[in-house]
Amino acid sequence: MADTAIKEPKAAEVDPITLEVVRNGLLSTVIEMTENLVRTAYSPIAAEVKDFSLCLLDANGDVIMQTPHAAPGFVADLDKTIKTGLDLYGRDGLEEGDVIVANNSELAGQHLNNVAIYTPVFVGGEIVAFAAVRSHWIDVGGAVSGSMSSKSKDIFAEGIQIPTMKVYSAGKPVAEVHRLIETNSRFPDLVLGDMRAQISACRLGERRFGEMVRKYGLDAVKSCINRISDDAETVARNAISAIPDGVYEASCHLDTDGVNLDQPVPLHVKLIIEGSEMTIDFSGMSPQVEGPCNSRAADTIARLGFKFITAPGTPVTSGAFRNLKIVCPEGTIVSADWRAPMGWWGMTINSTIDLMLRALFPALPDGVTAGHTDNIGAGAVSGVDPRNGKMYQTLVPFTGAWGATSQQDGLSAVVSLAQGDVRITPVELREAMFPIHIEQFSLRPDSGGPGRNRGGLGAIMVTKALAKCNYDSRYERTFDPPWGLAGGKPGKITETYMTHEGSDEKIDLPLTAHQFVFEKGDTEHLYGAGGGGFGNPFERPVEKVQDDVVKEYVSLEQARESYGVVLDPDTLEVNAAETEALRKKLMDSAAG
Repeated sequence: MADTAIKEPKAAEVDPITLEVVRNGLLSTVIEMTENLVRTAYSPIAAEVKDFSLCLLDANGDVIMQTPHAAPGFVADLDKTIKTGLDLYGRDGLEEGDVIVANNSELAGQHLNNVAIYTPVFVGGEIVAFAAVRSHWIDVGGAVSGSMSSKSKDIFAEGIQIPTMKVYSAGKPVAEVHRLIETNSRFPDLVLGDMRAQISACRLGERRFGEMVRKYGLDAVKSCINRISDDAETVARNAISAIPDGVYEASCHLDTDGVNLDQPVPLHVKLIIEGSEMTIDFSGMSPQVEGPCNSRAADTIARLGFKFITAPGTPVTSGAFRNLKIVCPEGTIVSADWRAPMGWWGMTINSTIDLMLRALFPALPDGVTAGHTDNIGAGAVSGVDPRNGKMYQTLVPFTGAWGATSQQDGLSAVVSLAQGDVRITPVELREAMFPIHIEQFSLRPDSGGPGRNRGGLGAIMVTKALAKCNYDSRYERTFDPPWGLAGGKPGKITETYMTHEGSDEKIDLPLTAHQFVFEKGDTEHLYGAGGGGFGNPFERPVEKVQDDVVKEYVSLEQARESYGVVLDPDTLEVNAAETEALRKKLMDSAAG
C-alpha cells in the first residue's frame, strides 16, 4: 500500500499573523472582484445568475485564490489559459495595461460562451501575478440565439472562437478585436458591457494584489502563498487518506447526445485510492459523440469532483490538487477533438460528478449524495421583442434538485452540482426584460425520491410567450432518473409539454428542441426532476412524512404507497394503527 503519512507543509515558515492577513486579504480580494463584476455587468447571466468565476494566479499561471461566490464548474480552469498566454507572448511581450481574451475550444475545452479575460499584475516593472475572470457571454454567434444549439454537430456552428488575443494593449483598446467581438454577437451591447465588467474586476484585482505586495514585500507574500497552497494540499491529502484504499467505479447514461435521440450516451468513472493519492480514470467514458455534449475539459471535471470529495467548503488554490492524478485518453466525450460540438458540455460534467460520488458510496456511505437532476439550462425562447424591436434570449439556469444524504433531505429547487453558487434570474426581472409571462414557479410535489431521507423537490416553471418566438431546449434525466442510494428510490424524471392559448390539450415538446416555433400565447410547462432518496423509505419518521404532506411536498397517495404512512385526508392526522400495519405489510412484501 502507498505511504499514507500526511506531508508537512513544504513552504518556509512565515509569520503566522502575516500569513492570516495575507490569506484573508487574498480571499477578500477575489470576493471584492466578484461584487465589482456583479455590480457593473450588463447581462442577467452575469449580473443576476453569476455564471462566472474569477481568481488570482501567480506569475507562472498557478491558482493562488479563486472566489468561492460563483460557478464552481470553472474550478481551477484558468491556469492553462494564462500559461498559454505566457508561452505565446513571453514575459517580455506583456505590458502594464494589457488585457487578453480567449475562448477557443482547443484551449478552454468548453462551450464558446465561456470567455476568459485576464490581465498581468506588475509591481516594479515585474509580472508578479495575474487577475482573471471566465464568464458566460450571452451570445457569441452560431446557429441559435445564445449559441447553445442542442443539434450542433461541430464547434463552428456554436459561435466565434477567439484565440489568445490582446483586446487592450498597454492600456489602449485594440479596435480590430473589439469590432470582431461586436460583429459576432446578436447582443453586442450586453457582451461588450460584460467584457468591460470582467476587465474592471481584473483591474481591481491588480490594484489589491499590488497593494499587498508593496505593503508586505514580494518575498513575504510569495511565502504566504506557498504556505496557503501547502495547507490546501494537506487538507486534500487528509481527506483522501480517510478513504480506504481501493478501486471504485460507477456508470450511468446521458439520455441522448442531442442529435441521435434513440442512443443513450454511456458514462463511466474509475477512482483509485492509494494512500493520500487519488487517480480519476476516464478511460471508460463514451467516445466523442456527434451532438454537443463533448468537451476537452477532463482536468476541470476531475478537479471539480475531487474538490467535492476533499474540501468543498474551502477556496480553491493550486495546492488542493497536488495529490490528484488524471487518466484520460484522447477521443472521449471529455477529451474530444477541438472541432467537436461542446455547447451542452455541462450535462456531462454534472453526471460525471454524480458518478464520482456514487462510486465512493461503499467507502463513504455518510459522505455522498444520491443522484441529482443534472440539468444546466431550462428551455430558452428568443426572437424580436415587439415592444422595442430588439432581439432577446431568455436562457436561465434550471432549478432542479439534489439527492439526499445519510444525514439530511436533498435540497429543493436548486441549480446543478456544477453551478453551485449560481442563482436564477428573478421572475419579475425576466418579465420586465422579455415578452414572456411566468404563470407558475413552484415546487413539484412527489418529485423527490422516497427514502429515509427524501430527495429534493424539482421545480415547476410555466412560461407563456407574449410574442411569436423560437424555443430551444436541452433537458437531461428524462429517461434515466436521479438514482437513490442505500435503498432510497429515484426521483421523478424531467418532463415538459406545451399548451396553446385557450386550450388545455397537452402537446409534447421535444426535449432537445432546435428553433421550435412558439406562437403568441403558447406556454411551456416544465416539471423538473427530483433528487434521489437515501435509505429505506419505511424508516423515515412518521412525523416527517406527515410534515411533508402538510407542506404539500408529498401527496397523501405517496405517503401511503412509498412510506407506508396513513393520514386522515381531512385533518392530516396520522392513523397510527393503520400505519403500523401497512408498513409491516409493505416491508414484508419488499423483503420477500
